[in-house]
Amino acid sequence: MMRTIPSWWIIPAALSLAACGDSDPQNPDAGTAQDGGTTSDGGSTADAGGTADLGATNDSGMVIVEGNFTVNVSSTFAAGDNLVEAYSGKKVTVQADGTITMDIDPSGIMLLEKEADSSASAPFSWDNATVYFVITDRFENGETSNDNSYGRKRDGSDEVGTFHGGDLKGLTSKLDYIKDLGVNAIWITAPFEQIHGWVGGGNGGFKHYGYHGYYALDYTRLDNNMGSEQDLRDLIKSAHDRGIRVIFDVVMNHPGYATLEEMATYFPAVLKNNDWRTWEPTGNQNYHSYHELFIDYNHQDWRNWWGTEWIRAGLPGHIAPGSDDLTKSLASLPDFRTEDFRTVSLSPMLKNKADTRATEIPNYTVRNYLVKWLSDWVREYGVDGFRCDTTKHVEKESWKELKQASADALRQWKQNNPNAKLDDLGFWMTGEVFPHGVTRDGYFDNGFDSLINFDFQTAAKTVVNSGNELENIFSGYAGSINSDPTFNVLSYISSHDTSLFFDETGGSLPLQYRVATAMMLLPGGVQIYYGDETARPMGPSGGERVQGTRSDMNWNNYPQELLTHWQKMGQFRNRHLSIGAGQHARIPHDSAYVFSRNYSANGTDDKVVVVIAGLN
Repeated sequence: MMRTIPSWWIIPAALSLAACGDSDPQNPDAGTAQDGGTTSDGGSTADAGGTADLGATNDSGMVIVEGNFTVNVSSTFAAGDNLVEAYSGKKVTVQADGTITMDIDPSGIMLLEKEADSSASAPFSWDNATVYFVITDRFENGETSNDNSYGRKRDGSDEVGTFHGGDLKGLTSKLDYIKDLGVNAIWITAPFEQIHGWVGGGNGGFKHYGYHGYYALDYTRLDNNMGSEQDLRDLIKSAHDRGIRVIFDVVMNHPGYATLEEMATYFPAVLKNNDWRTWEPTGNQNYHSYHELFIDYNHQDWRNWWGTEWIRAGLPGHIAPGSDDLTKSLASLPDFRTEDFRTVSLSPMLKNKADTRATEIPNYTVRNYLVKWLSDWVREYGVDGFRCDTTKHVEKESWKELKQASADALRQWKQNNPNAKLDDLGFWMTGEVFPHGVTRDGYFDNGFDSLINFDFQTAAKTVVNSGNELENIFSGYAGSINSDPTFNVLSYISSHDTSLFFDETGGSLPLQYRVATAMMLLPGGVQIYYGDETARPMGPSGGERVQGTRSDMNWNNYPQELLTHWQKMGQFRNRHLSIGAGQHARIPHDSAYVFSRNYSANGTDDKVVVVIAGLN
């Protein structure tokens, strides 16, 4: 039978399946194991061939998959085993010679699992986590009445840095969509109360609010734009009901900027006048010009902001920021003095904030306050984990204390809510240590279960076209991560702080399809950035490129076939602990990249075989 790959997976000539291998063009057999040779893992290539023609294209440039496909699976499955090819749903039985032969799906992918495992969910493990990272404000608006909380306003232009209306209620309404991706954890932007006003964004081209959760004002209150405390409880309960854990983004390095709104409320003497309330830039001005027009940076009342004991800042009476990672001021943000062991009073601003839940605690340091405020969310709501922002800019001891306090808080919540807990797993933490790769270091001995893997986003652009390069990634990651129970990483292809894979590859749907295959089969944890699965395009950036990566979710305009592919790959991953946590072995094949994953531990035995046609 002849099959044609759909139009949404048309491969440009330069990336045709016939050109996807790493073979030496002067020696077509270089780098391949053929004619009974030895593979990199010592396996034999006997009975490894297939009969499908995968290199031809039709007049439209579509790759044609022709005929049946044979794979030797004897290293993983026994003769007589009944298997399901999960991508197409077809069933096949392993023959006496250890092979299976079937008509391959037009996608060129075979996901082979035992029939008995095809409808079961794997026991959850953070080692096999699929995390969906969502900027809550840009995802789904579930309650329009909170869109302009604290007097926040749209700018009437590109809305680069304003609040767009997404909230916790909207996110809750999309949990079934997220579950269908095979996701078992959601990472949401920090929901704590953010600065009420704006600062100049980029080169002063737009008003920049704290829509992303990195400009905290009060760690003890939920931001009204995100919704109510009941909305948060509903989100976590609804997520848990679907087997999905909830991770908060948290920041211990810095609070938000002081905006004109906060100055007017808590230390108005630093303002030169009140003309700022109706001001818009004119002439050569931009949104940075308010600094010179309205603010006296030499006024002593700056002490009434966070307080000189709390932060480093270039302000009267404050310790100036340093030049090393732990004491520098990132993007001119105030730097929390978490390393200082001297006790402090409650921040002057919080003392005067009527609705704060922060209270004076004797003998507390800055670190103690932050750890308590953050872990209290775990204790009260049952938050399952933290993604820790700007990790390398805070001493490891602070992170270790946060982990210990949060682990205690989650145990307490589970004891108090035995019918609401998912299981008895402990609190989980991953961290952003730019540009960390797949390396175990001291962070893993100081509270971290995982670190974000910055390497894969770059590697993904090339590995999607080469079986040999995929093998290097898969075998390398599995060998490093899955041989050490104290080590894991969280890999991604798109990020709010870097770029969107879809944009970086020129809006290529074929590559977005292929990278889904590669990433969802990675050992270790993986992170989908909202819209990876729908080819979400960049939005306006205002001259600051990362802002464009935070565009609104493209609910009304996406290729359904691409979404379906991500769903199939994600659900397969979610059913099989072996994908993220198992041992990896390549299976030789003449015209495809084939491998197995095997996991056997803690009472769970799981194994799969995966075929990616055309890569070798």
